[in-house]
Amino acid sequence: MHRRPSPKVRATLYLPEDLLDEARDAAVFLAGYPARLTLTGLAENAFRAELERLKLLYNGGQDFPPRDADLRGGRPIAA
Repeated sequence: MHRRPSPKVRATLYLPEDLLDEARDAAVFLAGYPARLTLTGLAENAFRAELERLKLLYNGGQDFPPRDADLRGGRPIAA
């Protein structure tokens, strides 16, 4: 299901330093024509691709149900 574009919001994430450095390098290298890549664009594309993969793998290709609470920080929930 494709949603209408929504406004961008700020998100704080903690990533491995080497991964963020590599992403920044790619964004700078590909900033001009024809890719015109930004770090935000790279992250958005990566999130969308991974969400599609996870939907196919764990939810029959369907959107995940809406959450009823905000995410909490801390340790991941054990399965």
